[in-house]
Amino acid sequence: MPSSLIRITAGPFTFLARFVSEAPVTVARFRTMLPYKQRIIHVRWSGEGLWIPLGEHDLHDLKFENHTSHPAPGHIILYPGGISETEFLLAYGGVDFSSKMGQLAGNHFLTIVEGNEQLPALGKLVLWNGAQDILFEEVEESELKKGRAKL
Repeated sequence: MPSSLIRITAGPFTFLARFVSEAPVTVARFRTMLPYKQRIIHVRWSGEGLWIPLGEHDLHDLKFENHTSHPAPGHIILYPGGISETEFLLAYGGVDFSSKMGQLAGNHFLTIVEGNEQLPALGKLVLWNGAQDILFEEVEESELKKGRAKL
């Protein structure tokens, strides 16, 4: 069975996240993209959030599941496209997910479970210093417990 844990390395910070069972189709699609490396930038309209534009990925066939316009800090959502561009959004504080076209909702499929205290620092780094590298990769829980995989 595949791991339900994802290590996220964003700039100098490392987080551990867990897939959300209420979004199985989105999780399955995201798994096909792993390991996923990109640049993360600060949102323009939504508040205290970071986003990854996904222009090269066609995800328009994904339907709403476990969707929200107000992800909590540490929640990662996927907006499959439509009235705005396809994107991932990582909330590090208060978010009202929007675009210049208006309110949006994305599928909450991943939640950070370790390293949440670093989220505000990551947000400030991206806001004031610009885009940062971000890497999502699966990690086995058994390897974390044995100390073989670093957080």
